[in-house]
Amino acid sequence: MTESLFREDSYLKECAAVVLRTTGSAIVLDRTVFYPMGGGQPGDTGIIRWDGGNTKVIDTRYGSDGSIEHLVAENSSLPVAGTAVTASIDWERRYRHMRMHTGLHLLGSVLRYGVTGGNISADKSRLDFDMEDTIDKDDVNQRLQALVEANHRVSCRWISDAELAAKPELVRTMSVQPPKGAGKVRLLEIEGVDLQPCGGTHLNSTSEVGRIQLAKVEKKGKHNRRVYIELD
Repeated sequence: MTESLFREDSYLKECAAVVLRTTGSAIVLDRTVFYPMGGGQPGDTGIIRWDGGNTKVIDTRYGSDGSIEHLVAENSSLPVAGTAVTASIDWERRYRHMRMHTGLHLLGSVLRYGVTGGNISADKSRLDFDMEDTIDKDDVNQRLQALVEANHRVSCRWISDAELAAKPELVRTMSVQPPKGAGKVRLLEIEGVDLQPCGGTHLNSTSEVGRIQLAKVEKKGKHNRRVYIELD
């Protein structure tokens, strides 16, 4: 299995690795900084270089066997198994995703409702809430920015499946449950603000989110509000 370096350090931009195999238009490495699509966060893009060649990674996904596949365009040059490579992500795009993902956690801490869905992009991101209340956008914006400016520390840690089972209140997502069966679950903690399972990439502090505001709020049903955020 690929060693997921991004799990322990979201700020790694590149790493040295060895090709385990190539299948079709996918490259599997022994270790990677590329985040595979999951939890509403897109897969990373970037480039893989080796002596005498390189290829662009257009997406990163989990394979059917749980491996991390770096997807490339059809007819791209591919390194053979055993090749030493350098894997480098599109850092500007990834950092936007990190700001957005941490910002969505702040949004969820302000709107304390069950979460029924979500999506992250570099330009606009959203959460769907199980709610029918009217949202005061000015109030939410002020509270969001106050959390950003308070510079809360953001960190990740692991707990066991049994510990999570004993604290079901940690799980706020209603439609998707955190992955279980590996014996441990990763928690995201924004000190004094939020604590819940999350496998995505995040910032080290809320101040890095920068300017954040609601973009629009859509009514998607009697008990569903879709809330978008944007970054300056």
